[in-house]
Amino acid sequence: MNLQQVFSQSDAIGKAVALLLLLMSIASWVVILWKAWILRRAGGDVARGVAAFWHAPSVDAAAEQIRQLDRSALVLPLVQATQQPGGGTLATAGDRAQQLTRTLRGALHTVMGRLQFGQVLLATTGSIAPFIGLLGTVWGIYHALIGIAGSGQISIERVAGPVGESLIMTAAGLAVAIPAVLAYNWFGRAIGAIEAELEGFARDLRELFSHPA
Repeated sequence: MNLQQVFSQSDAIGKAVALLLLLMSIASWVVILWKAWILRRAGGDVARGVAAFWHAPSVDAAAEQIRQLDRSALVLPLVQATQQPGGGTLATAGDRAQQLTRTLRGALHTVMGRLQFGQVLLATTGSIAPFIGLLGTVWGIYHALIGIAGSGQISIERVAGPVGESLIMTAAGLAVAIPAVLAYNWFGRAIGAIEAELEGFARDLRELFSHPA
């Protein structure tokens, strides 16, 4: 019996569980492919952008070079955050070091939010998909046993078929969860490395513009 036949013979709850697992799988794979593409180029862009800044003759020239290299807009927001805020607002309160700390922190949070996008979905899918599959299995076994008991003919052959079919839901839950967990862990390490580099660059910017030569 194939998956299509198992699905067609399921009741409303079984179909809902199967559709939920399918939607979670599609969503997680879309995020996995998108983040793999983003993070693959982000690491190189950050390294090239930081190097271009320190080799540039001025901040304006550095921003122009970074704009061409920083396709994911991870380094440029930090450079733009070093610009002097307009006067007459609370953004100008405090000394220059305090202003830079505030603006660079905000820019860094924005950048990291972009990198972290999708991680919650992967973590949620990896955590709950096995339990959703298990729910489908338990419900399928219950539904099958009720049907067998109602027929009045109980044998190992009649029990093994429906129970085996119900166990497909557990396997489906694991098939959805495992790629999500592996991707979450791999992306977490990649994001951590990029975050460390961006935080170091932000500290360097703060030191540079807090005490201009």
